[in-house]
Amino acid sequence: MRKILVTLAILQGLHSNAQQQQRKPGSPLDHLPPNIEVLTRFGERADFSPDNQRVAFMTKSFGDAMVIDLKTRAIRCLTCNIPASAFLRVMHLPTGDYILIGPEKFEDIETSRTRDNELWFLSKERGSKPVRLGVKMSEGMAISKKSMKIAYTQLHAQDPTLAPEASRLVMADIDLSGGTPKIINKTTIYESGDKSCSLEAQDFYDNDTRMTFICYEPEHLASVMTIDLKTKEVVNQSKKPGSYNECEGIIPGGKYTLVEGDRHCETLGGKRGPWNIDIYRLRLDGTGKDYVRLTHFNDYEGGKASNPVVSTDGKYMAFQFANTADPAGVGYGLLLYKFNK
Repeated sequence: MRKILVTLAILQGLHSNAQQQQRKPGSPLDHLPPNIEVLTRFGERADFSPDNQRVAFMTKSFGDAMVIDLKTRAIRCLTCNIPASAFLRVMHLPTGDYILIGPEKFEDIETSRTRDNELWFLSKERGSKPVRLGVKMSEGMAISKKSMKIAYTQLHAQDPTLAPEASRLVMADIDLSGGTPKIINKTTIYESGDKSCSLEAQDFYDNDTRMTFICYEPEHLASVMTIDLKTKEVVNQSKKPGSYNECEGIIPGGKYTLVEGDRHCETLGGKRGPWNIDIYRLRLDGTGKDYVRLTHFNDYEGGKASNPVVSTDGKYMAFQFANTADPAGVGYGLLLYKFNK
């Protein structure tokens, strides 16, 4: 009888703890900690300027690129001089110029995100129009903070010579020495032959000698990977099978990366994968153990934080408020996170 009572007490305690861990009603925007502030009430996919004075972002998926001045909070449109622009991402080059990612025109979500997704150069000079770079690629890309080095991913949809389930990481340089910007020195640095690991380039670090990338796995899971660009050694940094770990934004110094992760689902429940995510910090030491949660947006029903980037001085993170019901990348406003010393 005593064993039964003890067992019931344990079960009641577990039930009580589960009740405490349930997601809360309301919006995380109404419960922000002191080190987080709202930057915009619309937009997605932020990117810091090299001098950390501005943040570029997209109005929406297949929309216009904008930039906000962090001192005045004035917002300027970068692509409104292009009729029906349909870009997905905007990123800074070290020169202050921009890289745009997206199709020339919107056809449908699937085709425009895959087969027609390509790279464009946009000068920082006001009134400039995008210049096609002649490269089709998948999702996002890595851009060096110190040089004109870039890396991107290609799938069968962008290059039919690849096997249907294969993916590859390509490294290259952007050449602005001539009259027309162009991509040179293209070289494949890593390949995956099947969908057990579908690749996406993320961030250079350690003086451009290493790079983070994502290994997307079956069942909507993912791992944080790094590659030594000299030796080509690849390391799984997150080491957490059965969970979602998507690196997004390197912290200066190269010891840590930010990660969209779902490990809190172990206590909060919910579908694992890119839906119930928040932002974590992961130490790139190969153990996967130093993994710290930074945001708690997914503690609220339907809320999540995603797409973080870090300022080059390491003082701030910009990220977006998102909804668990939407596809990855969709955002409803940008926030600024101040790191503690």
